[in-house]
Amino acid sequence: MKTFLYTLLFIFPTICFPQSDLDKTLKAGELLLGGLSILKVAKSDPKKDSKTIESVCVKNKLTEKITFKLDGKDSADNDIKKEMVVQNDGKECVFNLPKGIYTYEVILANKETYKKGEYKFDDDVIITIKKE
Repeated sequence: MKTFLYTLLFIFPTICFPQSDLDKTLKAGELLLGGLSILKVAKSDPKKDSKTIESVCVKNKLTEKITFKLDGKDSADNDIKKEMVVQNDGKECVFNLPKGIYTYEVILANKETYKKGEYKFDDDVIITIKKE
């Protein structure tokens, strides 16, 4: 789709305008494309500089509800503890979580630990818990 638009931007003006205006048309097309790429870069920068993650979601594909626990520390060395109860075939999210390394634990309805480990959160993520 992008190649079609680029082709349209460069070939269409050459058909409609005389040959003498070709240089002006090409320069206008270059400016237009350059401006679009600058907008794209400027749009993506704020997310990289952020110290928080917009959302961390957990999907439960098991046949029973689970409890998902997160433990970690923020940049000021404050303890962060989050706990989510996710119903079977459900999804729960935590919003505005500070970036960092967290320990996680998945606990089944019978209080048995299903999984335990560490994960580095540095971007939005969806974690799917399913039977292995």
